[in-house]
Amino acid sequence: MTKILKYLKPYWLSIVLAFGLLFGQATCELTMPDYMQNIVNTGIQNAGIESGVYQQIREKTLNSYLIFANDSEKDLITSSYKLVTPSKATKEEKTQIPALKTENVYVLKDIGEEKESKLNNTLTLLQMTMVEVSKDAKEQNIQIPQLLMMNGVDTYRKDAKSEISKLGDSTVSSMSSQFLKKEYTDLGMNMEKMQQDYIIFSGLKMLGYALGSAVCAILVGFLASRIAAGFSKDLREEVFEKVTHFSNENLNTFSTSSLITRTTNDIQQLQMTIVMFLRIVMYAPIIGVGAILHVIESGANMTWILALCVVVILSVVLLIFMIVMPKFKIMQKMIDKMNSVVRELLDGMLVIRAFNNEKLEEKKFDQANADITSISLFTTRAMAIMMPIMMFLMNGTTLMILWFGSKQVDSGMIQVGSIMAFMQYAMQVIMAFLMITMVTIMLPRANVSALRIYEVLSSEITIKDQSNPLDFSSSMHGIVSFKNVSFKYPGADEEVLKDISFETKPGETTAFIGSTGSGKSTLINLVPRFYDVTSGSILVDGVDIRDVKQSDLRSRIGYVPQKGMLLSGDIESNLLYSKKDASKDDISNALSISQSTEFVSKKPEGIHSEINQGGTNVSGGQRQRLSIARAIVRKPEIYIFDDSFSALDFKTDAKLREALAASCKETKSTVLLVAQRISSILHADQIIVLDEGKMVGKGTHSELMKSCEVYQQIASSQLTKEELANV
Repeated sequence: MTKILKYLKPYWLSIVLAFGLLFGQATCELTMPDYMQNIVNTGIQNAGIESGVYQQIREKTLNSYLIFANDSEKDLITSSYKLVTPSKATKEEKTQIPALKTENVYVLKDIGEEKESKLNNTLTLLQMTMVEVSKDAKEQNIQIPQLLMMNGVDTYRKDAKSEISKLGDSTVSSMSSQFLKKEYTDLGMNMEKMQQDYIIFSGLKMLGYALGSAVCAILVGFLASRIAAGFSKDLREEVFEKVTHFSNENLNTFSTSSLITRTTNDIQQLQMTIVMFLRIVMYAPIIGVGAILHVIESGANMTWILALCVVVILSVVLLIFMIVMPKFKIMQKMIDKMNSVVRELLDGMLVIRAFNNEKLEEKKFDQANADITSISLFTTRAMAIMMPIMMFLMNGTTLMILWFGSKQVDSGMIQVGSIMAFMQYAMQVIMAFLMITMVTIMLPRANVSALRIYEVLSSEITIKDQSNPLDFSSSMHGIVSFKNVSFKYPGADEEVLKDISFETKPGETTAFIGSTGSGKSTLINLVPRFYDVTSGSILVDGVDIRDVKQSDLRSRIGYVPQKGMLLSGDIESNLLYSKKDASKDDISNALSISQSTEFVSKKPEGIHSEINQGGTNVSGGQRQRLSIARAIVRKPEIYIFDDSFSALDFKTDAKLREALAASCKETKSTVLLVAQRISSILHADQIIVLDEGKMVGKGTHSELMKSCEVYQQIASSQLTKEELANV
């Protein structure tokens, strides 16, 4: 599959941009659980108090803390606050802090983050020390000053440090916030407004990140679709271009139905996989690793739950992958077979109906359909099992987090909001692996499809131009020479043609006749290089056709195949297919020579009449004549007719050959003509008789009637003695 991915190279900038957007989306997604945790822990439980450092504190409260502080702590606290008295307080300060109207209040200075962190730790220790002292005083029913004189401050500070070490950071923060909440209430501050403001502001931030995540996701989807569609377009063009250069030998390697499947279904599989890869596979590791880092930073001792879940998920995916992968290879081959059966059914519909064999063909189709249905059900069921397993694992992980997390909440290690955030991150980790799992459903088929496409692209074209091709001689025109030509099909043991030698002359007709399978069509297909000779050589205008460009060679040839083939469009577009710049006179002349003028003129739209694909809306004879007209429009040096007059009646055949002969004499074009009927070649300048791949006769009709037994047998089987005598 990696060999196919090189076609993504033109889109590297879009891929990098998509990766950046995925990173932005993941950042937004990973930030939201933090805000949810803050809303629950700080906004709801801590009344919107973010820090354990007092922003404002009454003088008497500060003095009570100083009782339990050592000298360095006292210096830290006193240097961090400035005293504001009622007489010096501004009106705004009194409005914000109502207690300033009657008592002194200390206000926090701008002390910097590092000093504020030290102050927070100091105040937390002093708060916990006060709790320990108060608890002991209550138990012993002794006043705090007496208790401190009896036991000393250091004893309670030591107990306070021990308690803090047992609690989690979030619990310690929650405890400190209760002290701050009481103090702010005593200061007369509006705690309800403070809480609401915090929750609303945090909620708006969370909403902003959610919108940012949505925008990134939409943009990534847009880019992924464009990249995948462009990749598919380029790949289809590459495959199509490759196939157009295939020789008949290459085409025989792949069936038509298989090439259609590879160009459509297989590339579609890759397109879908690339979209999923850009949207999910690239995103899953980012969100997964980010969530794991947040889980580790959370301090909750439940990371082992995630590790266990991930190991189980990977084991399930690997097992199913090993089971399903071989089946996908078989599935694509069965799609080829299905296409082949359907194509055969549609192409041979008239024959099938004529022999009442609809039921037989239905059985063939049902068998192919049942085979692909069976394997599709197997793979689908195997993949379907994965989803309930994943949901079970995800819900089981949630239960385990709640079970073990509740115990930590109860012991004071973490808060409820932290558990909620941990669950969110855990789900993000699991979903990352689930997303990758979903992609693994497509990867096996995509890999098979990529290999099938690469098989086409990597096929070596058997007929190709030389690195330094020659040019045709300008002094020669329409001369075709076979020199000891032998040919056998690739992989065959026996030669189809053996030691064929002859030469044509400009303006003359060379005909080929022989029994079925004697090699007539094979021989003339060697001239346009549809196949290359096994031994010997073919010269056109004195140059070996293997030494010139194929395009130059075929530009000198007007080829009419055995089966007339028209393309979708109209009559004019089909005639211009051989020569785009042909004039109206050229078209009119070609229609006249091919005896097509009469039936074309009778059509309501004339040469602009529509032609269906394959020419199915015209008769066989009309299709054949239009194919001949298409070759005539080109005005080539060499005409090749591969039994192209078989669909014509004798009268039309005679008129066409007469007009064609006159035109060829005028333009000095050479005609190579394969025929089954003696009447079509009676007046040929040279007749080549083939029998089992060997040339057994060469000459005019009268010469061959005297010297060639095979020709005599063919002639006597088609014409009466009287008809032969009158020739």
